[in-house]
Amino acid sequence: MVRVRFAPSPTGHLHVGNVRTALFNWLYARGHNGKFVLRVEDTDAQRSTLDFERSIMNDLRWLGLNWDEGPDVGGEFAPYRQSERIGIYQKYAKKLLEEGKAYFCYCSPAELEIKRKDALAKGLPPRYDNRCRDKSEGERRKLESEGEKPALRFKVEPKLMKVNDLIRGEVLFDTGLLGDIVIMRSDGMPTFIFAVAVDDMLMRITHVLRGEDHLSNTPKQMLLCEALGAAGPEFAHLSMILGPGGERLSKRSDAAGISWYRENGYLPEAVLNYIAMLGWSHPEGREIMQLSEISEAFDFSNISSHAASLDPQKLDWFSGRHIRNCAVERLVDLAIPYLKKEKLIRDEVTDEMRVWLGKAIDAVKDHINCVSGITNYIGIFFGEEVTLTKPAEEAIAKPGAKGVLEAFKEGFKNLDFIDEEKFKALAKSVKGTTGANGPALYQPLRAALCGSLSGPELLKVAPVLGRDVCIARIEKALELKVTGEF
Repeated sequence: MVRVRFAPSPTGHLHVGNVRTALFNWLYARGHNGKFVLRVEDTDAQRSTLDFERSIMNDLRWLGLNWDEGPDVGGEFAPYRQSERIGIYQKYAKKLLEEGKAYFCYCSPAELEIKRKDALAKGLPPRYDNRCRDKSEGERRKLESEGEKPALRFKVEPKLMKVNDLIRGEVLFDTGLLGDIVIMRSDGMPTFIFAVAVDDMLMRITHVLRGEDHLSNTPKQMLLCEALGAAGPEFAHLSMILGPGGERLSKRSDAAGISWYRENGYLPEAVLNYIAMLGWSHPEGREIMQLSEISEAFDFSNISSHAASLDPQKLDWFSGRHIRNCAVERLVDLAIPYLKKEKLIRDEVTDEMRVWLGKAIDAVKDHINCVSGITNYIGIFFGEEVTLTKPAEEAIAKPGAKGVLEAFKEGFKNLDFIDEEKFKALAKSVKGTTGANGPALYQPLRAALCGSLSGPELLKVAPVLGRDVCIARIEKALELKVTGEF
């Protein structure tokens, strides 16, 4: 069975790069009837927090990336927080030590940093020189009697190692350039690479999909798997995601943080749809898809090894398309908090109010890319009056404009209610009686009803405003005194 994992460190909020890794793992698991495991890598006690862990889980749930095993749901290989697995790492570290595959290292961080800088200054790879590998028992006892607390290093034997990356193909590594690897720190905590190797082995992870910044860790993990008697998973390393200008994407930028998209009313399916296209393409060239459709088509063969660039305008396009396809009832639920924040809604939302809001949102949804953007357009439906922009005033002042408005006013008075068909019939009638057509017919009315010359279709605006508000706004516009009017 295919088993994959998403293993975030709870040291910050979820960002675009994390989400793409989680998404591709989720897609691969779902497409192969496998298991998607959530593992929290929280051994960095100083920076890891439960608040960040909750934030990551909440964002994953919002996106719809549910997991089969994890800290909150349990599973056959629990616990799923690394901080709760320290005894497991110590057990396997002891096993490597007893088998002569690891040794105690007493070099201080300050010593190692000096050696690293010296190697770099000489143009050499900054590898550990293995100086503690052959210390005698007496030397070790003396150092420990002086209060030295050793780390534990894994012995790396030099050889040429081949990794068959599922995205990049064959990658060769010279393990002789690595030096012996620290697997347990002097404080008894495991290093990242050792904890990952042990966990992937015990949790029976079959495929590891992660960012290319972890490619250099792959030979280390494979060596540890060999030493522990495990076959190890297959690997696929995803390309970097760059910022809009080609720079490395900052985790602290709005464009990177998933919480920003959530707070601004982007639909989760739109965010996932766009992120899926960052380095992957549908075999038939499709773009707008639901998660289930992406899952059916997802395969490593269509993942690019080249860096992908985050394009906020492209994401807005994806989001706008998904909003247009979204059920109005759902958009009403999503929009109400933003409308209350802008104080467009102050009272409890009744069933009657929800129906009206649905019509108003349906009228403006073609103009927005996120739900929060509704407040930029829907304000024209609240209240009897509307503030006219300068271009709107000028449109009303044009020759013949007020005649058109008078005709529309009288036409509205003859209607019991307005719907799209009645509006079309009225516009046709006004066109016949005034001779106005195109902008000369619709611009004065748009100016009077909306206060500007752009916005939603009038045949959707008028029914939402209703007969009485339409008449009141036209009468207000007819009172306008502007130099140059007829």
